[in-house]
Amino acid sequence: MTAELRADLAHPAHTSIEIPIAWGEMDALGHVNNVVFFRYIETARIDFLRKAGCHALRDQTGVGFILQFVEMRFRQPLVFPDTIRIDSKLESIEEDRFTLAHAIVSGKTREVAAVARGTIVSYDYKASSKVGMPPTIRSAILGMEGRAR
Repeated sequence: MTAELRADLAHPAHTSIEIPIAWGEMDALGHVNNVVFFRYIETARIDFLRKAGCHALRDQTGVGFILQFVEMRFRQPLVFPDTIRIDSKLESIEEDRFTLAHAIVSGKTREVAAVARGTIVSYDYKASSKVGMPPTIRSAILGMEGRAR
C-alpha cells in the first residue's frame, strides 16, 4: 500500500452514491467487516461507469473493464444502523487504464471511514486481453470530470 493513499476531498467528487449499511454486513466484533468496504467501492465504481455511459459503449465497442489493482486505508469502523456516502473521483487516465479515488463517509458521524484507489484496465473479454481504451469510452470517462455528483 502506498503511503500517499488519500482521496482528494478538497475538490468535488464526480459521482456520489448512498448505501444503507445492512445488519448482516457486521462481523463478530460488532462493526462492518473490512471485506464489505471493498464491495462498497465496487458498487461506487460500477455507478461511476454507468453514469459515464460505459455500459452502453461496451456493447458498441466490445471493450469492457477489469479491475487491476485496489488499495484501501481504513480510518474508522462503521456500524449498523448508518447510511454511507461514497464519493468517487477520476484521479488519472492513461491510454489503457484509469484510476478512481473513493472516500467512504459515514452519514452518522460525517467522517471519512475509509479511502481507496482502484486502477481499472480496458479489456477485450472476447480476446481475453488488455487493449487500448476506445476514444468514445475515454471521452465518456473524461466527461465525468465536469460533472459534480
